[in-house]
Amino acid sequence: MKVISVKFKESGRSYYFDPGVLEIQTGEFVIVETARGVECGEVVRGCHDLPDTGFSREIKPVQRMADGMDIRRMRQNRTDERKAFAICEQRIAAHKLQMKLIDAEYTLDRNKLVFYFTADNRVDFRELVKDLASQFHTRIELRQIGVRDESKMLGGLGVCGQPFCCSRFLKNFQPVSIKMAKEQGLSLNPAKISGACGRLMCCLAYEQKSYEYLNSITPQVGSVVRTPDGEGTVTEVNVISGTLKVRCVESLTPKTYKRSECEYLRGGRRAPVKPDKED
Repeated sequence: MKVISVKFKESGRSYYFDPGVLEIQTGEFVIVETARGVECGEVVRGCHDLPDTGFSREIKPVQRMADGMDIRRMRQNRTDERKAFAICEQRIAAHKLQMKLIDAEYTLDRNKLVFYFTADNRVDFRELVKDLASQFHTRIELRQIGVRDESKMLGGLGVCGQPFCCSRFLKNFQPVSIKMAKEQGLSLNPAKISGACGRLMCCLAYEQKSYEYLNSITPQVGSVVRTPDGEGTVTEVNVISGTLKVRCVESLTPKTYKRSECEYLRGGRRAPVKPDKED
C-alpha cells in the first residue's frame, strides 16, 4: 500500500499515514489525526509503497495539506510549550509532588496540553490537574513515562561520544539482558554497561547474534584442543579475531592459534558446533 512517513518532533519516531490521492513530497507538512488529537507533522519520506502484510495498527488517512497558518500555529505552540513547562514545574513544587517533569506538548488545535513526567512511585496528581486546567483553560493530561523514554525525549551524548541511539534512530526499544554482556565478554560492572538512563545500553543488542554464533563455534576457556604442536588447554579466547591462546602439554608458554587450526577434544563451558564455513 502507498504510505508516507510523518514525524512530529525532531528526535521522535516517524509514523505511517495514508496519503490517499495526494502526491506528498518529503519536507512538506500535513494535518493528521493521532492518539493525542489533530497534529501538524513534517513528512520525512514522501509517497512510497510498502508490502501490505498487515500492520500492527490502522493506517489513518491524511486529513489535508498544512497551510501557512497551520505551520505558524504549530511553531507558536512550540514556544508556548516551553512557557507551560516552566509553569507546571512551579505548580509541582507548590504541591510538593515527587515527580520530575520531562516535556510539555500542545495539540495543534490547543484542545489538549500533555505533560510527560517520571516518578519512582505512583503520584496522586488530581489537585495538580485542576490547578493546571485553571491556568491554561484547556484539557490537561499528565502521562508517566519510563527512564528510557526520558532519554529518548531529552537526548544527549552516550559514553561512546555519539548522540543517544534512542533519540537518533531507534524506533522501538529492544529487550536487553545481562546475558548479552556475558556473551560478549564485557565487564559486568553496571557503570560500564549502563546508559545515561541507568538501564543496560541498547547497543548490547546490536551484535548479539554475531557473538552467539561465534561463541557457538569457538572452544571456550578450559577446553582441551588439538593444535599443530599437540594437545593443549585453551587459556584465552578472542571470538572476534577468531584466535585462541593454548598452553600445550610440552610447553609452559601459551601460543596463539587460529580457530581453524584447533580441533576441539573435550572440556570447557560448552562444546563448539561445526561452523557453516571455514574461517
